[in-house]
Amino acid sequence: MKIKFTKMHGAGNDFVVLDATRTPMTLSPAQWKFIADRHFGIGADQMLVVERAQHEGIDFRYRIYNADGGEVEQCGNGARAFVKYVTDKGLTDKRAIRVETMSGVIEPRLEDDGRITVDMGTPILEPQQVPFDNTGLAGRSEGVDTLWPLDVGDDSILISVVSMGNPHAVQVVADSEAAPVLTQGPLIEHHPRFPKRVNAGFMQVVDRHHVNLRVFERGAGETLACGTGACAAVVAGIRRGLLDSPVAVQTHGGVLSIAWNGAGQPVLMTGPAVSVFEGEIELPD
Repeated sequence: MKIKFTKMHGAGNDFVVLDATRTPMTLSPAQWKFIADRHFGIGADQMLVVERAQHEGIDFRYRIYNADGGEVEQCGNGARAFVKYVTDKGLTDKRAIRVETMSGVIEPRLEDDGRITVDMGTPILEPQQVPFDNTGLAGRSEGVDTLWPLDVGDDSILISVVSMGNPHAVQVVADSEAAPVLTQGPLIEHHPRFPKRVNAGFMQVVDRHHVNLRVFERGAGETLACGTGACAAVVAGIRRGLLDSPVAVQTHGGVLSIAWNGAGQPVLMTGPAVSVFEGEIELPD
């Protein structure tokens, strides 16, 4: 089976984008893993599938598969790549579109400077809805946030839990470059208090409008940038009283701008999206 693809990235978070608007695409987890493999396949953090909308008032359906072959609810950097793809391919002439995902509807728009802003929706802050099992834990108030203690290996850390359609555990660190992302990240991702696993964010506050961020993504490992992770980190920082909107989030792959006006308001993420190359690949059965 041969498929055509476009390789893209958003601040270094890289994707393989597939057009399923004409012919439905059903691949096995093993085939998704093959595509993501950087030695034997194309190589990507996630695969993005463009499909026809299933409901009135929606322009497209957007499906996301992680490098481990599992389908996930949301990907913020991918949403920007999605908009650039459907625009470049002539699948829409709109500058703002409505896209349905597994976790709900997002509204990305193409800005005059070529960057893309995505309305990521309202963050979910209730632990059970993230989901996070806080049974028996004593939370600590900071600002309007609640910090939850989490035993990770020999360490006990304090985290904010936020869902941007996918779950995030955000901790503040003194130095993001020195943070134990690669050792602590997998332990947080698979912690039993997160029944659907979790993305682990390590945020260093530079000043009230700037942070450095590294994220160990669920099913992908550390990536150069994580859009929903940037949104979750800024929401946590504002709720803790450490940040003011808008916030420039410096990742290893580039800078994302995140704006949030507080409880009940959507998070707006602005950043780049780039097409790298196109091709065709033969998939194993």
